[in-house]
Amino acid sequence: MTETIEFQAEARQLLQLMIHSIYSDKDVFLRELISNASDALDKLRMESYRDKDLGVDTSDLHIELRTDAANRSLTITDNGIGMSRDDVVSLIGTIAKSGTAETLAKLREAQAGGSEEVAAELIGQFGIGFYSSFMVADKVEMTTRRAGTEGGVHWESAGEGTYELSEAPEAPQGTSITVHLKAEDAEDSLHDYADPAVVTRIVKRYSDFITWPILLNPGEGGEDEESSDEPINSRKALWARPRSEVTDEEYAEFYRHVSHDWQEPLETMRFTGEGTFEYQALLFLPSHAPMDLYYRDARRGVQLYVKRVFVMEDCEALVPEYLRFVKGVVDAQDLSLNVSRELLQQDRQIQLIRKRLVKRVLQTITTMRSESPEKYGTFWTECGRALKEGLLTDAENAQAVLEASSFASTHDPEVLTTLAEYVARMPEGQESIYYVTGESRASVENSPHIEAFRAKGYEVLLLTDQVDEVWVGAVPAYGTGDDAKPFASISQGDVDLGDEAEKPEGFDDLLSWMTTTLADDVSEVRLSTRLTTSPACLVGEVGAIPPQLEQMMRSMGQELPVQKRALELNPKHPLVQNLKAAHEAKPDDAGVAETASLLHDMALLAEGGELKEPSAFVGKLAQRLAATL
Repeated sequence: MTETIEFQAEARQLLQLMIHSIYSDKDVFLRELISNASDALDKLRMESYRDKDLGVDTSDLHIELRTDAANRSLTITDNGIGMSRDDVVSLIGTIAKSGTAETLAKLREAQAGGSEEVAAELIGQFGIGFYSSFMVADKVEMTTRRAGTEGGVHWESAGEGTYELSEAPEAPQGTSITVHLKAEDAEDSLHDYADPAVVTRIVKRYSDFITWPILLNPGEGGEDEESSDEPINSRKALWARPRSEVTDEEYAEFYRHVSHDWQEPLETMRFTGEGTFEYQALLFLPSHAPMDLYYRDARRGVQLYVKRVFVMEDCEALVPEYLRFVKGVVDAQDLSLNVSRELLQQDRQIQLIRKRLVKRVLQTITTMRSESPEKYGTFWTECGRALKEGLLTDAENAQAVLEASSFASTHDPEVLTTLAEYVARMPEGQESIYYVTGESRASVENSPHIEAFRAKGYEVLLLTDQVDEVWVGAVPAYGTGDDAKPFASISQGDVDLGDEAEKPEGFDDLLSWMTTTLADDVSEVRLSTRLTTSPACLVGEVGAIPPQLEQMMRSMGQELPVQKRALELNPKHPLVQNLKAAHEAKPDDAGVAETASLLHDMALLAEGGELKEPSAFVGKLAQRLAATL
């Protein structure tokens, strides 16, 4: 019995976008289907290690490509893990992935604007794989049976709103996909994919490194190399070949295979570990942030092989979460093939490999900044925020992360600075690295806290990422030993800028009275050395939770004790001087108390804070303005 099922709305939209794709290189559909077949073979071999009762033959795992010029079709077959009916419905008919709607919207916008590069990037980020076949097909058929089960399923669709499912009792183990090809169209870059020579060319270009044999029209005889029982791919693992024998294009294609990204990698890292345990690694930095870089359920990790045998797709144990943008392969020599994720977390060799991978990646990023500043700028823009998460989670490598990082500062309005450069510019007598946090560069540059530092020529780091609010409290200093420079917030504590002698006398009564009057909102009122033009600012205690972080935590439902901050006054400002005079003349006047309250609210607004009672503030301000006219 045949059952007609509707595609999920998002899957239907994606199919239509693929059918009408503006992406010119339609050859990549075959790369995607071969990549899926390779994954299915990897999964079957691993399942056979884990389940000795599976009862499958893994002695002749391979991928077959069959061309049919008469019927204009191309069939891709593997004898891998296969799929059940539920697998087909969930993997083909539904896209259960975070960010689907957002990605589809961006993809439609890119295609409407004729931006092939952006469209390709988004398609690659999404990892559409199977769907790419509809770029070249009028209809796609698939027959599949999951290893260890009875009977299979047949799937068929023209890429419209529905697909058909029926039973396939005689289906062999694995998956066979038949692409019924559109007419050849040179202007639309639709090649003759039923031509063995075209298929061979594509495999050589995109899939030569696949470790499984790819056979073209096997068993058909003839002397033509496009129809033989010999694999048409070299099957050489790139990480095991001499560096001089691998081209940049081959590295780029391998990166696309492991990352499902259609762009080229930004940086390629290849290295070998020797000694008590041996491994080979081939890692890549992306040229743009993965779409799911900041999704909670994002997949991360690198592929793990043991003696060139695939073991695991996303080995999280090898890569810490803050390096989740790193893709690639690690091939260890002495691990068991039948190893679980839980055991990997405790494996000593894996932990030592991980330490070396982290060290190498951070060194590469740091070196890239000095030797390839444009590449580094791209990396930092795309993935810098994720890298800084390591300052919270990897204390052992915190200093290396700081060395690899860049920061905005008051030194230059456009060029970022390193901490080493900051320290080199510190004037004599400055002991700390000053910083301020906030929502944007514009807001922190206009912060009252920064006035005196700018006036005296002290450089201040401008930290505007959410992670900055947290890591500055977790990393005490940059550097180690006697050379360590502590971080100091210019919005916390009673900063000493050497101006104690400049603080005028005669303000004690005003400060004491304001501390009492504003007791519900502030911890104390004191004179400031950090203000030059603003009348007042709010200052937290050293180590206190910054206001932006406090607000973010409360919005997430966390209950926090009320944190009062000190209100600092600029004794040279006319408003503060007039308030002092008014208090001395009329200490009990309600208008003076109202002015003190307005001064506090103004300081709160100046730093981007939220007032408790905005309407009350507006009312008071309106009355004061009216009285001056």
